[in-house]
Amino acid sequence: MLRPKVPAMPQPTGQTIPPARVVEPTAVIQQAPQHYTPAPAPVPARPTVQLTPGSAVALVGTGAAVVLVVGVVLVSMLLAVAITAASVAVCAVVIRSLAASQHRR
Repeated sequence: MLRPKVPAMPQPTGQTIPPARVVEPTAVIQQAPQHYTPAPAPVPARPTVQLTPGSAVALVGTGAAVVLVVGVVLVSMLLAVAITAASVAVCAVVIRSLAASQHRR
């Protein structure tokens, strides 16, 4: 009832001959050599950035502010991890002390 049906592939009878290809001759036309003229240099689409002393100071100030903010964030995260580790250590000591005193009784 649930048997798969395998399709039967009929074998070709006789010889099979591939279709013949027709090759059309091509003509070669020789032209006189053309002189190469280089293309003109492309014009930039936007002007180049020029830093004035004021914009350079503003750029340095912005970079310093970013570095300071990132440093403050990283230091505060490090302090949070250190405080958490210290409080876990204190809790471990207290629990160990309570377990040892319970064992002595």
